[in-house]
Amino acid sequence: MDKNDPSLRAVKRPLQLTLIGLWAERLAQAFWPLWTVFLAALTVQGFGALNALPLEAAWFCVLVMAGGAVFGIWYAARQFHRPTDAQAFVRLDATLAGQPLAALIDAQAINAQDEGSAQVWAAHQSRMQARLFGAVAVSPDLRLSAADPFALRYIAALAACLALIFGTPDRMANLPALTSATGPTWEAWATPPAYTGKPALYLNEQPAGNLTLPMGTRLQTRLYGAVGDMLLDETVSGRTDAVAASDPAQDFIVTRSGALTISGRDGRDWAITATPDLPPSITADPEIQRDANGRFNQGFSARDDYGVVKGGVRFTLDLGAVDRRYGLAIDPDPVEPVTLDLPLPRKGNRSAVKGTMTDDLSQSILSNLPVTATYWVTDAAGQTAQSDAVHVTLPGRRFFDPLAAALVEMRRDILWARANATRAVQILKAVSNAPDGFIRNQSAYLRLRVAIKRLDTGDVTTALRDEVAAELWDIALLVEDGDLQSAKERLARAQDRLDQAIRNGASAAEIQSLMNEMRAATKDYLKQLGAEAQKRGDQTSQNQGPSISQDQLQQMLDKLQDLMDQGKTAEATALMEQLRQFMDNMQVTEGGGSSGENPSDQTMQGLNDTLRDQQGLSDDAYRDMQDGQNGQDQNGQDQNGQDQNSTGGKSLAQRQQDLRDRLDQLGQNDALPGAGTAPGNSGRKSLDDAGRAMKDAEEALRQGDTSGALDRQAQALEALRNGIDDLNDALADEKQAKNGGSSSGEQAQDDPNGRDPLGRRTGKALRNGSDENLPQGKDVYRRADELLGEIRKRAGDLTRPEEERSYLKRLLDLF
Repeated sequence: MDKNDPSLRAVKRPLQLTLIGLWAERLAQAFWPLWTVFLAALTVQGFGALNALPLEAAWFCVLVMAGGAVFGIWYAARQFHRPTDAQAFVRLDATLAGQPLAALIDAQAINAQDEGSAQVWAAHQSRMQARLFGAVAVSPDLRLSAADPFALRYIAALAACLALIFGTPDRMANLPALTSATGPTWEAWATPPAYTGKPALYLNEQPAGNLTLPMGTRLQTRLYGAVGDMLLDETVSGRTDAVAASDPAQDFIVTRSGALTISGRDGRDWAITATPDLPPSITADPEIQRDANGRFNQGFSARDDYGVVKGGVRFTLDLGAVDRRYGLAIDPDPVEPVTLDLPLPRKGNRSAVKGTMTDDLSQSILSNLPVTATYWVTDAAGQTAQSDAVHVTLPGRRFFDPLAAALVEMRRDILWARANATRAVQILKAVSNAPDGFIRNQSAYLRLRVAIKRLDTGDVTTALRDEVAAELWDIALLVEDGDLQSAKERLARAQDRLDQAIRNGASAAEIQSLMNEMRAATKDYLKQLGAEAQKRGDQTSQNQGPSISQDQLQQMLDKLQDLMDQGKTAEATALMEQLRQFMDNMQVTEGGGSSGENPSDQTMQGLNDTLRDQQGLSDDAYRDMQDGQNGQDQNGQDQNGQDQNSTGGKSLAQRQQDLRDRLDQLGQNDALPGAGTAPGNSGRKSLDDAGRAMKDAEEALRQGDTSGALDRQAQALEALRNGIDDLNDALADEKQAKNGGSSSGEQAQDDPNGRDPLGRRTGKALRNGSDENLPQGKDVYRRADELLGEIRKRAGDLTRPEEERSYLKRLLDLF
């Protein structure tokens, strides 16, 4: 085969690279013990380990390393075999299909004179030559796990890297501990407290002069050579147990600024400035907030130069600010302060911490009473600081059921002072005297009677008081929440079990069983929640924040199921926590609202009612202007300058003010649809315009300008109509998006009698439009409103073609 053949030139470079790879492979396999020993020796010397050992021990370590080097050389000589070109040839050829290199150097063995056989052989050679152009160098096999199962080479390499980073070139280059016979020398280290986060200093590398160290820094010095050749003098430790200046090993702590001097060969002196650890500081917000569940929230901020390590808040009864009436009139029994740990970040910098203290102290005697809140923090040096006292009323859970509120008050009274037990028994007996129609829960009634009997003993001990107080709290919850409380507890228990199962890697069958349990508990909780909302008339809904519908809740449960099926534990845990927060902090409703109606629908109904009432007010104002002769002048005023036409005892101006206030409340409602969308923003702007027009109309009515008021009212009506139309569009878009782009309204259908959607006969001769006027009557206007609504829905349907949606929008612009 010709050496100048292009196919051989194409494989020349891969052959060379394969040969280099063989060299690297053989060197790594043969010399890994030698370079492992070398890196270990580099690490020992880089960290100065030999200098810290006695001379005999240091020499022993040197001999061990030398022996390891001899073993590494012997191992390399035995294992290393020089790779050849032929070996590279065979390795590369083995990676090519059909081994073309071997095929090209072969000769035809039989039938070489046969023309047909020769042509077949030539074709085979051509195919093999073509395959050479795709040759790629073979990567070397550098895996040494079989020869080094304990990965000693990696340990040595990592340690050497650390020595190069944190060690010093001086210690790499010489062995001072082993050369003490040639002359005295010294070493010194400065190690700041760990909490400062500052690195240790090798003082041999620090030039003489000024040196700044944190207080608490540990100084270690080692003096080598004959006693008295090197001396140490310092004034930074304040040590009372004086040691000899020639002591070869001295350790002490920097407690103040001063001087450090090492005298002798290559001696050095420093003027050390000791920086103190400043005490921490903490401040608390002057206000304390309450959430819907009775938990309190109070912000705080803490600072420290090196970071705070712990802290807390202490709530103490502010007796002077207590309203001393009823059960609080007598002096209280000793009230222990309540102390809570401060929530600090587990990771990151704690030099500046800003957070919120949150907890539920509803069952404490301090709940809903004036307290003094004092926050405190401690740094790593043990220094403590506290905030200024904040005087607040400690929030707690509120009870809306009268019986539950009475039980909680009596519980507070007996916790305030055991002497209140007699009075509390009398009140509780009076409350439970006629339970029919008042105490709805039979279990609560029976438990209350037992608690009264226990308390009515004449000798109320502290233990008995605490037991009865706990029972009264449970009864109050039972009265306030009914079966809702037990349903919520079952749901919380199911959530906890499922969450724990996810975290612990339970089997799919176990997780599915717990998921079914949580679904059932959620369904039961929602049922009880809806029943409780109907029983109370939803009087607490204003305090429970935004709503979540059952459809949205079901979507979250389905998503959680999918994540668990896919084995995405982290995502499932995060969604589980989000679901728990929803159930704890939000009002969960059936079908999107407490009465089965979407909150946005309720808000839109309120806007329509406002529009109707504004129209009625405008009609009354017009009639007042026309018929204003009964003791009123032409401007609608009596002798006192006040309009007299009223409904329910209210003047026109007062009615106008009430409508404006109602519109303001509706305009600020979070349930207004279309937030952030074009129709939603336009609708909100129109409501603002209507509010301003109503305010102008109110002022005109108060000034007796009924004609001017009518003009402003007309503007308000027009702006209201425009706002309601835009918000209806936004609401339709939201519902359509929620339903997956499907339209829930009735679809307009063609009339088989040849009439258009408004009941008119269509034009003749294939003309668009109609030859008839618009029919009259309420049904026509109703049908027109329906058609406009349908057009708006279709125009907002993103699944429809863009040309159709553009045409529908142009239609809406015309009307």
